[in-house]
Amino acid sequence: MTVIVAMGVSGSGKTTIGTALAEALGVEYAEADTFHPKANIDKMTAGTPLTDEDRAPWLAAIADWIRAHQDTGGVVTSSALKRRYRDVLRGGGDVWFAHLHGDREILAERMQSRSGHFMPVSLLDSQLADLQPLQPDEPGSIFDIRRTPAEITEAALTAFRERA
Repeated sequence: MTVIVAMGVSGSGKTTIGTALAEALGVEYAEADTFHPKANIDKMTAGTPLTDEDRAPWLAAIADWIRAHQDTGGVVTSSALKRRYRDVLRGGGDVWFAHLHGDREILAERMQSRSGHFMPVSLLDSQLADLQPLQPDEPGSIFDIRRTPAEITEAALTAFRERA
């Protein structure tokens, strides 16, 4: 079965949409932040952007989760900023990306208003600089975060179910 990856920069709503998709589909949900080694969390908390090398074990762990859920399906979040990161995730099996996309002002406002998250707003620009939007030849669709979570979830479910 296909695993959905709710992707986008910090503040795009990956957790909100990912949990809603998993609930609607009756599949397991996994939060990408739980796959980060402590060193990555510490680095981001201190306001230091992650490097490709920092992200490698994290991406591998998410790909392993995807691989383990090929029989049942599932939904996992991941910033999946670069195409080569998405290639690693696709290496875990059949995936479909729900790319949550929005402008910097909305993202920053969301990040400032949430509590209990390690990712500081100061890292948003580094994520946006690294972001390579989902391309037409990649499995998935792009969703505008200005829409309500319910609208995004419904649109993502429709696109997922109608995929070729």
